[in-house]
Amino acid sequence: MILQKETLSGGSADFPGYRPAYPVDLHCHTTRSDGADTPQQLIDHAADLGMKVIAITDHDIRPPKEIEIVNNTGADAPAGGTSDSAVSRKRVDAVDYARSRGLLLLRGIEISCETTVEDCHIVCFGCDWDDPFFDKLEREVVESKIRSYRELVRRLDADGMRMTWEEVLENGGNPIREDQVQKKMIFELMARKGYQPDWSAAKLLVKNSPAYQVLRQKPDPVSVIREIHRCGGIAIMAHPFLVNEPVRLPASTMEDRTDDGTGGTEEAGMPGNMTGPAAGTMTRAAYIDRLIEAGLDGIEACYPYTKTSYGGTMPPGDIEREIRGRYTDRVSIISGGSDYHADFKKGVKPEKARIIGEAGITMGYFENCALLQKVAARA
Repeated sequence: MILQKETLSGGSADFPGYRPAYPVDLHCHTTRSDGADTPQQLIDHAADLGMKVIAITDHDIRPPKEIEIVNNTGADAPAGGTSDSAVSRKRVDAVDYARSRGLLLLRGIEISCETTVEDCHIVCFGCDWDDPFFDKLEREVVESKIRSYRELVRRLDADGMRMTWEEVLENGGNPIREDQVQKKMIFELMARKGYQPDWSAAKLLVKNSPAYQVLRQKPDPVSVIREIHRCGGIAIMAHPFLVNEPVRLPASTMEDRTDDGTGGTEEAGMPGNMTGPAAGTMTRAAYIDRLIEAGLDGIEACYPYTKTSYGGTMPPGDIEREIRGRYTDRVSIISGGSDYHADFKKGVKPEKARIIGEAGITMGYFENCALLQKVAARA
């Protein structure tokens, strides 16, 4: 059963007439990865919309303990703009700032997993963020992203979609360092140059074109789940239906994950056919089963699939019902989130821009979920 939405009474100048359907959004991004809102702007937008709980879950980078707060004093601001003397900046505790705006902020991370699989993402909360695991993760992710994304840009350019690495780093007028690059920025560049109608179409093109499959080293999700638990946190699988079927894995990985040691048997959820000398396949359901067996705490059910690179035909409501029916009794958290990126700032059409609170969970569910309350108590 899909939880009843709770339309809120808030409002925001950036989202005129919009009212969030859910007061708790457990999946949002900022400029720390590929979002366009700073952490302060995300919190301010959420507060203006009347949200109750918001999460920062940037890609492969720990959440901020402190954030920069920028205030326009207005006294010395010129007409139609601001001046440096009219702006004050200070660093404050992120959770405290959210609390001052009437919000509970959950600090999290979205970890990209599985080298041979696109969109296997694990959202994590409640961790000891000072654990050396995150130092190693961030270092290795940066190295693998730069290597593989440079090669993807080279291949796209060679195929006539003219672009340079420097244009990717220019990021549509919001320059980034090389160690901040995200794959979505390449998709956004493809859209800005007119090679695809929008970033999601560009992602689908790359995702479904063998010539553009430049694999980057990503951690094994089973290992990530175990490490997150060791760090005191919880692990939730994001947008499971963005994982394409069949799920293709290296043969060695299939062998490692076969409980009886026979290496990719049908009992392990793997069909007998092999797609190549170093590859095996399994269904999405079997793949998720593996993560649950490894201790996965939750799975994201409520999610705006029609505004992403989802290539299937099931409506989001049907996907949510299937996930709830299949996993409610098998995991502790049935999660939800908008995957907000402030797309409206990047020229994305309004009907395709993800908005805070359009997907999420109810306050009642949040308050009655033991694991989420455990995370909230640590905030």
